[in-house]
Amino acid sequence: MSKTLIGPRLRQLRRDQKQTQAEMARNLGVSPSYINLLENNQRSLSVQMLMSIAEAYAIDWRELTKDESTRRVADLRNVVQDPVFTGERPDVQELRGAIDHAPRLVNNFLQLHQAHRNALEKILQLAGDNTMEELLRASPETVIHDFFRDHRNHFPELEKAAENAWYGSFSSPEDRFHELRRRLHEDHNISVTVRRIDQMGAALRYYDESAGVVHLSQALNTANRVFQLAHVLCLVEYPDLLAHTVERSGIDAPNALSRLRVELANYFAAAFLMPYDELLKEAEASCYDIDRIAAAFSTSFEQVCQRLTTLQREGAKGVPFFFLRIDKAGNVTKRFNSTSFHLAEYGGSCPVWNIHTAFYTPGVVMPQFVEMPGGERYFTVSRTVHRPVFNEETQDRRLTLALGCEARYAHRLGYASSFNFEDPKLYAPIGINCQLCPRQACSQRAHQPLFVELPMDENRRGNTRYES
Repeated sequence: MSKTLIGPRLRQLRRDQKQTQAEMARNLGVSPSYINLLENNQRSLSVQMLMSIAEAYAIDWRELTKDESTRRVADLRNVVQDPVFTGERPDVQELRGAIDHAPRLVNNFLQLHQAHRNALEKILQLAGDNTMEELLRASPETVIHDFFRDHRNHFPELEKAAENAWYGSFSSPEDRFHELRRRLHEDHNISVTVRRIDQMGAALRYYDESAGVVHLSQALNTANRVFQLAHVLCLVEYPDLLAHTVERSGIDAPNALSRLRVELANYFAAAFLMPYDELLKEAEASCYDIDRIAAAFSTSFEQVCQRLTTLQREGAKGVPFFFLRIDKAGNVTKRFNSTSFHLAEYGGSCPVWNIHTAFYTPGVVMPQFVEMPGGERYFTVSRTVHRPVFNEETQDRRLTLALGCEARYAHRLGYASSFNFEDPKLYAPIGINCQLCPRQACSQRAHQPLFVELPMDENRRGNTRYES
């Protein structure tokens, strides 16, 4: 018994009691340094100290001396062999370190992996003849989103290329379409033609590389025509830069590679139309008024929202934003994130978030403070935009855009100026979606949560049929 080491369990006990090492030391009549040595397994536990802990905290001494580390190491070694984890596997020493110093994290990790395996089993039951590899393969959109997120949605090389493409001076937004048109013709022998909608079919832009012609649809407004020409300018003037960025992405799926080149060229186009320094200056001066910024650069509301997520240059950062675009069915059709926000990664399906109610007030910016079940707080603004209309069937194809940031940045945005930050009802309680949201008594619940049992009382009718 005198050789017993209980460091992780003692540390967990202290944290459960919300005590510091000094507070625990006072309770036990020892020095804080002795508690620190015990927690780090640098002192073995005497019988006298074991009994003092058991008496002071009303616990069974056998719970403290129970050694589960061997089983935990075995569990972790088994889990990290799962093919879902790529890269070098942690060795036994690293696993023991995790168990000793982060036992709660280890427990959560093991629970998460078990939930992952259970979900896979259910998927395989419905998968038919599809292989595990096919089921686990991420979509091109997911792969590219992760690549952009890993770079904080900021690419210094593309920013520099866009600045160099101005030839030393940023042209007037009003003249940019004609300048780009002339530049493509004079420097690259590429002509630009705006064609009738019925001649373009469903296409909005088609670059015929062999003929040296860029075809633009009449359905595009001026801002989008300029954007498309800037996109082509990147393809013809910076192919080596695109190839280098794509090569170091580590992506190998052909569809994802093609999509990545498109997104990188779009990044260049936005940087060309809204130069970094000028954009940051205008954003700060206008308190991030999106319409004012769009007017200053003759760009669209959506182009500004997306470009604002890229202001992450070291030494000259803007507010770190995430950006979502959803359709009327609630599908996320575009997602950019300069942060690691949980809401940005998986959100978009909660009806309490006004990203959905924005469809009822077209063209109106709707600000909202929201809080996730875990306590994370954000400030978001939502507004509808329209897809290009080129026939009767394409009318009223509205989308809603949401631009958001952590609530601690809200004071820098003019959209938040009318709110009382001290109002206890300021934050709307939202979740990722009903299946993952643990909130009770939500009048908008549409599904039973997967991992939470909601209370049921046959004699009471609650807000929804899922709880009472």
